[in-house]
Amino acid sequence: MSESQRWFFLIVALVSGGLIYLLSPILTPFLVGALLAYLADPIADRLEEAGLSRAVSVVIVFIVMSALVFLLFLLFIPKLGLQLQILIERIPQAIQLVEQQVMPWLITTFSLEPAMFDFAHIKTLILGDLQKTGDVMAQLVGGLTRSGVAIAAWIANLVLIPVVTFYLLRDWDVMIEKVKHLLPRNVEPKVSLWASECDEVLGAFMKGQLLVMFALGAVYSIGLWIVGLDLALLVGMIAGLASIVPYMGFIIGIVVAGIAAFMQFNDPIVLGYVGVVFIVGQLLEGMLLTPLLVGDRIGLHPVAVIFAIMAGGQLFGFVGILLALPVAAVIMVLLRHLHDGYKSSSLYGSENHTIIENQNSE
Repeated sequence: MSESQRWFFLIVALVSGGLIYLLSPILTPFLVGALLAYLADPIADRLEEAGLSRAVSVVIVFIVMSALVFLLFLLFIPKLGLQLQILIERIPQAIQLVEQQVMPWLITTFSLEPAMFDFAHIKTLILGDLQKTGDVMAQLVGGLTRSGVAIAAWIANLVLIPVVTFYLLRDWDVMIEKVKHLLPRNVEPKVSLWASECDEVLGAFMKGQLLVMFALGAVYSIGLWIVGLDLALLVGMIAGLASIVPYMGFIIGIVVAGIAAFMQFNDPIVLGYVGVVFIVGQLLEGMLLTPLLVGDRIGLHPVAVIFAIMAGGQLFGFVGILLALPVAAVIMVLLRHLHDGYKSSSLYGSENHTIIENQNSE
């Protein structure tokens, strides 16, 4: 790569970052549409390989995706909202349980001083925050109701997402080929190689790990529903999403579900049923879900995913969150190639190391 090409790519990166920062308020529907098109493109490609045209393949995939999203909003969102309201109503009961049973047990068991725990202050803060949350939500709903512009913008973004998704999905392969032809000829093979590695890393996470997370959420929700927990869907989805970090979903889920179950049934036996649900979920993840959906593909490290999402949100807001994983995948591939280049360079001393190994072998 020549010096002028390096400057060209640097300028393109800087201009792209600046445009993303300046246009971030309007980019959300386009980025969501691009994400959905990226996830659906392999399915459309397989339908094409089966003999269907690109247009028919895209229409079939788009109809299926739209039906799934519609069912999601129709079936799950109202239930999640209802369970969230139940959770808020039961927080004072949970505080009372901790104050009257858990705290005395901790003080007695571990010989602690009661003065160490200013629980009255903690309770006041939590209940005050709950009241503020209700007030803020009421003000937010009232503001949206009074602001026709905000409602119109929200509806426009919602309508734009399926439109953008459809057109990007239809022309996805064409756009990729056009971008490849725009690259300088001497760097196109290397950039294409890096792009395929980025796609492998990103695909291993988004098309694998995310499916594992949602599958675990479904398993936990169904299991807790069978147990009879009122907050089964909410707790199951939280545990599934927390599974982005190994064992975090299991720990958070079993603790939250155990507290919720004990508060609802007031029976220690139900805690055993909750434990069985999460043990079954972990067994399914290790023996079925991860080998089937992720396999041996190398994905992003969970800590890298968390850092990327938090950094993206801090720098660019919600748009940064949407861009976090693709950027993290690119950085991971670049760091891997920099690592390989460093290990084979004179700076690392690879030549001397090879000579010493040859001498030792002789």
